[in-house]
Amino acid sequence: MGASYKSRLVTEILKKKVMNSKKKPKLLPERPLFSSGPCPKRPGWSFEAVAEIAWLGRSHRGKGPKDQIRRVINLSREILKVPRDYRIGIVPASDTGAFEMSLWGMLGSRPVDLVAWESFGLGWVEDVVQQLKLSDCRIISAEYGNLPNLDVVDPKSDICFTWNGTTSGVKVPNLDWISSDQEGLVFCDATSAVFSHEVVWDKLDVVTFSWQKTMGGEGAHGMLILSPKAIHRLENYTPDRPLPKIFRLTKNGRFLNDIFLGNTINTPSMLCVADALDSLQWIDSIGGVAGTIKRTRQNFELLQSWVDKNNWIENLAQYPDQRSNSSVCLKFVEEKFIALDEVSKQEFVQSYVDLLEREGAAFDIKSHRDAPPGLRVWCGATVESEDIRRLLPWLKWAYVTTCERKENFN
Repeated sequence: MGASYKSRLVTEILKKKVMNSKKKPKLLPERPLFSSGPCPKRPGWSFEAVAEIAWLGRSHRGKGPKDQIRRVINLSREILKVPRDYRIGIVPASDTGAFEMSLWGMLGSRPVDLVAWESFGLGWVEDVVQQLKLSDCRIISAEYGNLPNLDVVDPKSDICFTWNGTTSGVKVPNLDWISSDQEGLVFCDATSAVFSHEVVWDKLDVVTFSWQKTMGGEGAHGMLILSPKAIHRLENYTPDRPLPKIFRLTKNGRFLNDIFLGNTINTPSMLCVADALDSLQWIDSIGGVAGTIKRTRQNFELLQSWVDKNNWIENLAQYPDQRSNSSVCLKFVEEKFIALDEVSKQEFVQSYVDLLEREGAAFDIKSHRDAPPGLRVWCGATVESEDIRRLLPWLKWAYVTTCERKENFN
């Protein structure tokens, strides 16, 4: 076979690939919902089924409603394998409220190491430094796509970190960097990590998450899990700052245990409580955390395998063991995209996701506003693998189509 013939053959193959990528895919995802929060509902979810078990129009203090709140707490403990001496409560304002009330109510008695590598972790940094105005704190940070050096955390300090960076797609691969003899409290924002990873409870003292993430529940309610050491801090340390009612976890120096027995601080939505119970029962039916982790990994591996085969897109997380398996963040890496200024990059990404939304192929996959311009695809357990599989050719088609429509890419 002559060199000229080989050259023509390669050219023809490349032409065919380009032409195939221009063809609009035939199959759409049945549920093109890939938002990283609120996340897709569980497969088979229906409003009617939730409404049937919801105590609508009833006081959350009534026996039936309170029993249901307790059922959510107890089933959460059972599925997540939370130790018996840890307390679990439903609190206002989603994961943010749960984490904020922990920071405001417990920080200040010892130095704090603030570990951050994406917007939510950086938000906690701002709260501690700018709002609480704690002077004895250290910021341990990294740019989007990387983890900071976790080996430098001080076991004598309190530690605040986000297990899975929802806006960067970077997670801590394990908790080995937390000392077994940790003297300070460990505060973990785990909202995109629970049900996607096994939680090592003896390394954590304050764990928060929300129903709207990995459970596919509704927003506005947070889950707060406290270790005995955290409860001891609450009862033996009084911060020198005013605390609003929804942040108070003690009264007259005593831990408000009633909150963790179903007597919520304020009125919860009983429709949301019923929806959370519906989700937990589904999780239980597929094998609990082992089942949700398996589904999440399958979705992630399907997406990452496709990414590895395409030279125009990459995972934002640089190292494979640090890549989130739930909130997968992607970036465009072709030179013609990299050469654009930041405004043009944002415009390109917006055109790209708008195109997918108009076709009904994918909703809400644009990267977070604070993250580098790119994509974010939720791969949590409530997403079906077949929908990820159907999404992939649309991602390629939308890229080729958007490139053709943008003058910068001519």
